[in-house]
Amino acid sequence: MTAAVADAPLVALLGNPNCGKTALFNLLTGARQKVANYAGVTVERKEGSLTGPSGRRLRILDLPGAYSLNAESEDEAVTRDVILGRQAGEQVPDLLVCVTDASNLRLNLRLVLELKRLGRPMILALNMSDVAQRMGIVIDRARLAEALGMPVIDTVGVKRHGADDLLSALDGSWPEAKPGVQWEAPTLDEITETHRQVRQILADAVQLPAKDNRFDERIDAVVMHPVLGLGLLAAVLFLMFQAVFAWAEWPMTLIEDGTTAVGEWLGASLADGPLRSLLVDGVVAGVGGVLVFLPQILILFFFILALEDSGYLPRAAFLLDRFMGKVGLSGRSFIPLLSSFACAIPGIMATRVISNPRDRLVTILIAPLMTCSARLPVYALLIAAFIPDRAVGWFNLQGIVLFCLYLAGILSAVLVALVMRLGERGNAHHPLLLELPAWRLPGLRNLAIGLYERAMIFLRRVGGIILALTIVVWALSSYPAAPADSTAPAITHSFAGMLGQWIQPVFAPLGFGWQICIALIPGLAAREVAVGALGTVYALAGEGAELDAQLSG
Repeated sequence: MTAAVADAPLVALLGNPNCGKTALFNLLTGARQKVANYAGVTVERKEGSLTGPSGRRLRILDLPGAYSLNAESEDEAVTRDVILGRQAGEQVPDLLVCVTDASNLRLNLRLVLELKRLGRPMILALNMSDVAQRMGIVIDRARLAEALGMPVIDTVGVKRHGADDLLSALDGSWPEAKPGVQWEAPTLDEITETHRQVRQILADAVQLPAKDNRFDERIDAVVMHPVLGLGLLAAVLFLMFQAVFAWAEWPMTLIEDGTTAVGEWLGASLADGPLRSLLVDGVVAGVGGVLVFLPQILILFFFILALEDSGYLPRAAFLLDRFMGKVGLSGRSFIPLLSSFACAIPGIMATRVISNPRDRLVTILIAPLMTCSARLPVYALLIAAFIPDRAVGWFNLQGIVLFCLYLAGILSAVLVALVMRLGERGNAHHPLLLELPAWRLPGLRNLAIGLYERAMIFLRRVGGIILALTIVVWALSSYPAAPADSTAPAITHSFAGMLGQWIQPVFAPLGFGWQICIALIPGLAAREVAVGALGTVYALAGEGAELDAQLSG
C-alpha cells in the first residue's frame, strides 16, 4: 500500500450478516483489495481503496457482519472493537457506512440506531433495494433520512445501481464526530426503546404490501421440506461432484497438453545436463502435474460460492439441524464443514460463528476429516488411473466414485462427532436460531471475483511451496549421481531413492513402491505436492511411459 493510500481517510462498511455488504465492497473496490487477519484472532480482514469523482483517495474496510455491538461471537467482537478503537493495530474509522437489507429494515435498523448513539459520521446504504421493490415495499428515503439524521442512498451491490450516488456521498464533506461519547452495553429499557423507535420509523417511512405473497416462501416450502429438502440437498451435492469431472475435462486436457508442449520444447532447446533435468523433470513435471487440477478446484469453489450467494446454505444448515443435533452438532456446523471441502483452515476459522463452545470445539476437530481441495488432485489422479471413464445411466462413473469418497469423509466425521457426544452425558442440543436471507440469483461479478481470489491463492501456492518442494524432491532424486557402470535408473542411487527404499517395507502391506514412499514425504507439508512429486520421481526414473501403459492397460 502506497503512502498516499495509507494516509487516506478510512471508511468502514458494516451491517447485519447477509445484507449484501461484501457485494457492495467488491463493487466499490474491485480488485484493489488486501486480505489479511485481524491481530490476535482468526477473523478475516478485507481492505480496499477507491478514488472519488474529485480525485479524493479513500480506504474501504469491510467489517464482519454483526447484529449488535453487544457481541455474541468473535466476528461481532472484532466489529465492535474496530469501531470503538479497541482493536490492536487498527485505526478508528472516519466514516461509518451502514449497509442494510432494504427488504428487512425491521431487523437492520436496530444496529443503525445503536451506532448512531456513538455520534460518528454515518451514511445509510439501502442495499438490495431491487429485492424490496419486487416485494412491493415502498421506502420514503427523504423521511427515513430525516428520522435517522443521516444521508440515505439506494444501492444494489450485485449491480452498479446507486454506486455513483454512494461515491458522491463518500467524496463529499462529513460532519465532525461528537467527542467523548462512550459505548456501554444497552440495558433492557434501552433495548425496548430501540425497538419502539424502529417501529415508529417504519410506520413513518416504509409502506409494506397489503398482502405478503412472497415467492421466497413457495421456494422454501420445497427446499426446507423434511423429505424433499434432504433429497434436493443430496442432488445438489451429487451434481457438484459430477461437474468436477464432467466440466473440467476440456480445460484439464488443455493445461496438460500445454505443459507437455513446454516440456518438449525445453527438452529440445537445452543441452543435456542438470539445468535441463531441473526444468523438464523437476519444474514442468512436478508443477504441471498439480496445475492441471486447477479447473476441478475452481468448479468446486464455483458451486460453494453460488450456493452461498443464492441464500441456500443457511437453509441447508437449518434443514440439517435436527440430524446434526442427534450426533452432537449444531446446524451452524454445516457451513464450516462445507467450507472445509475447499480447505480445512477457513472451515475451522468459520466455526467462530458457533456460539456454543462445545459445538465449536467438535466442529473444529472433525473439519479436517472433510475432503479438502488439496486432496482433490490425489483423488482425481487415483480415480483417473483406476476407474474407467464411462457412463452409468446419465452419470459419469468417475464422478460417482468421487462423490462416494467425499461421502466417506462426511460419514467418518459424523462417527467421530457421535463418539464425542456419547462421551459427554447430559449435553443438551441447543436450538438453532438463524436468519434466512432472501433468495437471489448469484451475482456474476461476485462469483468472478471469488473465483479469481481462489485461483490466485492456488497459483501462489503452486509458485511457492509446491515449486520449492518440487525442486527439493528433484535435487534429492538427482544426487548423488549414479556410478558410470550402473545399469539401474540413476534415481535409485540418489538420496531420495535410498530413503524411499529404506522406508518402503513400512508401506509394503499397502502395496506402495519406493517411488510412492518418496512422494509421501513432501506430501506431509502439502497434500497436493504428492502428485507433483510422483511426476518428478517417475520422470527421473524413466518409468513414466511404462506407468501410463500399466494404468491404461
